[in-house]
Amino acid sequence: MLRYLAAACQTDFANPADRGAIPDRVGHMLGMIDRAVIGYRPFGDVKLVVFPEFAHAAPIYETVEELRDKLAVQIPNEHTHRYHIKARDLGVYIQTGSFLEVDTKYPGCVFNTTCLIGPDGLLTKYRKVHPWLPWEVHASPHDIPSYDENPFPVADTEIGKLGCAICYDWLFPEAIRELALQGAEVLIRVSAYMDPWGATPPMDWWTVVNRCRALENVACVVAANQGASAAHYPPFSWPGGSMIVDHDGRVLSQADPGPGEKIVVGPVDVAAVRAERARRTGHHMLAHRRVEAYRTAPKPAYPTGCAAAGPITIAGNEERTTRAKG
Repeated sequence: MLRYLAAACQTDFANPADRGAIPDRVGHMLGMIDRAVIGYRPFGDVKLVVFPEFAHAAPIYETVEELRDKLAVQIPNEHTHRYHIKARDLGVYIQTGSFLEVDTKYPGCVFNTTCLIGPDGLLTKYRKVHPWLPWEVHASPHDIPSYDENPFPVADTEIGKLGCAICYDWLFPEAIRELALQGAEVLIRVSAYMDPWGATPPMDWWTVVNRCRALENVACVVAANQGASAAHYPPFSWPGGSMIVDHDGRVLSQADPGPGEKIVVGPVDVAAVRAERARRTGHHMLAHRRVEAYRTAPKPAYPTGCAAAGPITIAGNEERTTRAKG
């Protein structure tokens, strides 16, 4: 189970106006899982299937109240149950596209959440720690003073230790390093990374960041990017380019950049990650960190606990960003 194929599945759905669109989307993605696992069976065992951010719903409304009223769901739910049945039947692990989530434990908040679901059920929920400011008004665990859950969960599975983060999180090396320091061997990116910061020069941040996070953490990366066209999510278009990257930053497989529904399959070698982490004394960035020398990095920047003051707003995001610049 330590050498297998992963499938990064990018979607191209129309902009959802309400949660009533979610069941059909889930049904379509369950079909994509079948296509990936069964269709590529002659070439290897697909054991990990990853979907992009906003595959179920996107934060298209400007207020928390509208998101809660029209799009947000609790987790687990009937949709995660359907994924569990598919994972159990096919013996695979599914990193879902993101949901907009409400949790009675945190009233007044909406989270951008992806679930890791395996044959035994729901394993982890990852809630986006770095919303894309100022437009995203869903909450980060960082915004909640009473938040007592691990914001960077890692699952120990038969296909390796899996850690996930969402889209903008990946532009913060500290976030992905947190997953690696908890043992993550496969780093999963659930993303909606739009043009022009996509998969082609001159601003191919998508490719550069995926490769850099892999090599600096000596970990595999499986990254699924949104493939929606501008007609579906105005004003943004997403360039896809979903990819699988090895522990040295090599792109092993990539969907042709450009919008549209696509499935790209590539190898994941957890055995190689473990061997390299055990063998290397050079280029072992996890071991070579000099934490005591990093005097400025731990100092606060973006204000914490802001959800305690009420629902997050675009204006509040901009005001806190201005303060954090100082």
